[in-house]
Amino acid sequence: MLVKDLENIFHETLDAIYGKEEVTSFFFLCTDAFYSITRFALALDRDLSITKEEQQPIFDALEALKNEKPIQYILGETEFYGLPFKVDENTLIPRPETEELVQLIIDCHSERSKNDKPSILDIGTGSGCIAISLAKNIGNAQVSAMDVSAKAIKKAKENAVLNEVNVEFIEGSILDKPQWELLFQDLKFDTIVSNPPYVRNLEKAEIQNNVLNNEPHLALFVEDDNPLLFYNAITKFAVEKLKENGQLFFEINEYLGPETKTLVETFGLKNVEIIKDLFGKDRMIKADK
Repeated sequence: MLVKDLENIFHETLDAIYGKEEVTSFFFLCTDAFYSITRFALALDRDLSITKEEQQPIFDALEALKNEKPIQYILGETEFYGLPFKVDENTLIPRPETEELVQLIIDCHSERSKNDKPSILDIGTGSGCIAISLAKNIGNAQVSAMDVSAKAIKKAKENAVLNEVNVEFIEGSILDKPQWELLFQDLKFDTIVSNPPYVRNLEKAEIQNNVLNNEPHLALFVEDDNPLLFYNAITKFAVEKLKENGQLFFEINEYLGPETKTLVETFGLKNVEIIKDLFGKDRMIKADK
């Protein structure tokens, strides 16, 4: 079958769901992953073809896309902060706004720290995207990462190997104080960061089907009557486990910026600041101990 004919099938099947531009992107992600055929290669040779025996993976991908499965889960990989990451249904797909959080931490580190080996903890690491990106970009950082999901930890460890960084991964729940007191008994950190679950159930209507029906709800949603559950627990942890002048960073629910800022301030942290993302939404909080 000619690759250009396959492209037409993708558009006929998927354009009504995703739009032409996104379908084109999906198609070439698939051809590159399965057959090492890029958009440029097809532009140079419109007669490129694949055999009948080679067709199954791309038609499986087409069917999955038709059912609104994220392309990242279909291919098992994505990119974050310029680095490759393996992902599956046990990990959230890293978001561009989380790259802004990573950049903020890197910028703050370069402005503040003379520490040759800054200690960093990422709480709720998922795929490991935050922890691994920081380990890759902050020289000599001692990075640890925690998650309640053993399956997420397994994938994060794969990603650390893939990106050739050393990160200590810890399975545990930040909501279980006796557990974390034991896990982090003698440890303190220069930086604590978290992108915890923060989407309220009442906001599910705003979530696209490909996210709602595929990504792990454990890492996404909180109850409407206690939406700051994780921010409360993590800030309480940070008060005990941040070094003097250490910093706490959060990704936050855009609708709960002032409430989250007030919560962090009630624990006595200083210089608590809401930071907007590139789209002008309240997206991050930075605080000092």
